[in-house]
Amino acid sequence: MASKKGMHRNRGGSGSRFPIAVVIFVSIFAPLLFFVGRGIYATTSFDQENIAASSIKQELNWREKLALQNVKSLFSREVIDVIKANTNDLGPLSLDSFRKNNLSASWKFVRQEIPADKISSLTEAEAAKIVQETPKGKDAAHVQFVDTPAKLARRQLREKKREKRAADLVKQDDEVTVKLENDAIERSKSVDSAVLGKYNLWRKENDNDNSDSTVRLIRDQIIMARVYVSIATMKNQTDLARELQNRIKESQHALRDASSDSDLSPSAAEKIKAMGQVLSKAKEKLYDCKLVTGKLRAMLQTADEQVRSLKKQSTFLSQLAAKTIPNGIHCLSMRLTIEYYLLSPEKREFPRSENLENPKLYHYALFSDNVLAASVVVNSAIINAKEPEKHVFHLVSDKLNFAAISMWFLLNPPGKATIHVENVDEFKWLNSSYCPVLKQLESAAMKAYYFKSDHTTTAGSSNLKYRNPKYLSMLNHLRFYLPQVYPKLDKILFLDDDIVVQKDLTGLWSVDLNGNVNGAVETCGESFHRFDKYLNFSNPHIARNFDPNACGWAYGMNIFDLKEWKKKDITGIYHKWQSMNEDRVLWKLGTLPPGLMTFYRLTHPLDKSWHVLGLGYSPTVDKTEIDNAAVIHYNGNMKPWLELAMTKYRSYWTKYIKFDNPYIRSCKLSE
Repeated sequence: MASKKGMHRNRGGSGSRFPIAVVIFVSIFAPLLFFVGRGIYATTSFDQENIAASSIKQELNWREKLALQNVKSLFSREVIDVIKANTNDLGPLSLDSFRKNNLSASWKFVRQEIPADKISSLTEAEAAKIVQETPKGKDAAHVQFVDTPAKLARRQLREKKREKRAADLVKQDDEVTVKLENDAIERSKSVDSAVLGKYNLWRKENDNDNSDSTVRLIRDQIIMARVYVSIATMKNQTDLARELQNRIKESQHALRDASSDSDLSPSAAEKIKAMGQVLSKAKEKLYDCKLVTGKLRAMLQTADEQVRSLKKQSTFLSQLAAKTIPNGIHCLSMRLTIEYYLLSPEKREFPRSENLENPKLYHYALFSDNVLAASVVVNSAIINAKEPEKHVFHLVSDKLNFAAISMWFLLNPPGKATIHVENVDEFKWLNSSYCPVLKQLESAAMKAYYFKSDHTTTAGSSNLKYRNPKYLSMLNHLRFYLPQVYPKLDKILFLDDDIVVQKDLTGLWSVDLNGNVNGAVETCGESFHRFDKYLNFSNPHIARNFDPNACGWAYGMNIFDLKEWKKKDITGIYHKWQSMNEDRVLWKLGTLPPGLMTFYRLTHPLDKSWHVLGLGYSPTVDKTEIDNAAVIHYNGNMKPWLELAMTKYRSYWTKYIKFDNPYIRSCKLSE
């Protein structure tokens, strides 16, 4: 009874209603109150802002108004104040998010003083000022998740800084790219190559970057087909291997010697498609990553060995081609030789022999076994001489070509100039007991070096140019015996037979050599063509006597003071070094290294315009330098009388050939 009364008291008492109301509030009305409370909060907050409150009230629809009325009718003012106090920290919800029931929507700041469309046009100074005026500490809590003008200004500042940094980086990247391209172009210009290919990455006229993409595709297909042929054969897939072989032959036939897509036949596209289908089938049946990788590696190694072998063969053939006399010149030499021996002895003499030992005239020394080359040197020098009658040409040849060169100048005398031809084999004083080179050439070791086919164990065999047959000829070494050949002369200008004279050279005889023996144009750059390029400085004799950074100079056009030569015993110095180099331990072969040693500190540098080199190996010799040069030199393998000569330089040489000469016409020599 007591319990029932208690229950009755609890049910009827005023204090018992509040827990029940709380339970009902939590379970039923809490969600509704959350949103409505937020709305009440927003409404109450917006009452403080007259303009904003009026706009929000206009946008509330009838459902929102009805919900607010129902909630206010259910709860007292105190309960609503509690709800408002518990939702103050959430901030006002935007009307858009409230309508869409999307709690994750962006907040809207009602007190936006700066229009959004004007913020993007703020300057950095204005944006920085807004950032400084942004509330800090507790005042900033209200705008923590709000896109305030300060936030927008800061964002604008960051975006402008990012854009500026990106523009700077792009500019730097463009500058670096242009610099790399220009550097690569300059490096490609400085490369000396005897084989000038049709395709060059840095050629400006190569407008189509993918001009050979189809050619490369065909080659790649052939490589993969060969890989699968090997794998198919190994796995007894004979039909597939045979089909691949047939496709390889078809692709090779379509490719032929094509170097660009324009060279391909119209049927190439069909061949590519057919090969692609077979390769796809082979891949499905045979592909094994390990096997394919192994086969490709083996093919790469084989190709590398072939490249090395072909490179060595190419070097040998280029050296051989450079020293081979073309058929036309050989024909000319034979016809002239026959005509010479048909002459009577008295008709073989050259006029004006009294000038040969006159030291007051301008004397030239030319040693050659090439009748056409010798004719160009003499003809070009005489045509450009101001006083041809004062020029004397001393030509020396070997016994094989002596008659031909003599006959040419008997038939084509050099105008008022004087010319004389001699045979080096008739110089009886030039023998092995006097000349170290002749003595060395008679040794068994030197004969083995030159004439044995297998040089795999021979020192220096890796560089075939040092075994050039020209080093066996005394014509090449006669330049070290000029006072012995011309004992009555004081000065002489030495010329190689691969040069062309373009200006009067008489000024060279008046150059003051300052007590030196040799006047020559220096060839060294910062580190190019210095002594260490030619001499073996690991040898103590070389290291003790020479400076590795000493500047090299050019043989081919040299003015020699023969009086100083005799005083300083230049020929004796040459003999000393030549005798020490019997085993080729000081330098390889040739005449420039011993010349550098013999005339060390005895060479006077001439102005570079006297002598321009490189027309026989470099495609980048400046045209202005060529046109202004007194002498141009085709040093290198690409001589102007050979088919491998560079076309751009050949006209400087051919302009001095008399193509209307009946002997030249009969031997079919043409421009």
